[in-house]
Amino acid sequence: MLTLLGARSAAASAARGGCFRYHWPLLAVIALTLAGCMPATTSLATADPADPAAKIARVGYRSTVAPYASLRPAVPAPWRERNDAVTPQPKPGQ
Repeated sequence: MLTLLGARSAAASAARGGCFRYHWPLLAVIALTLAGCMPATTSLATADPADPAAKIARVGYRSTVAPYASLRPAVPAPWRERNDAVTPQPKPGQ
């Protein structure tokens, strides 16, 4: 794909007199490719792992079952009272 992009750019450049502005897609692809090869420059990446005073990211623990509350055994409520509690009230005048 990169070869095809370069060939199209070269053909367009040759047809229009060799102007620099037709090479920008190829230059952008090359710049993005080279940017992915750059080393990380964060302070955590350069810290020595043997140094006990080196700063590290905090590690947190969050349980996946912490909000769980068991509902068994549950005593079933009478169904008629539960049904009447959620039934819409009749409008006055009907």
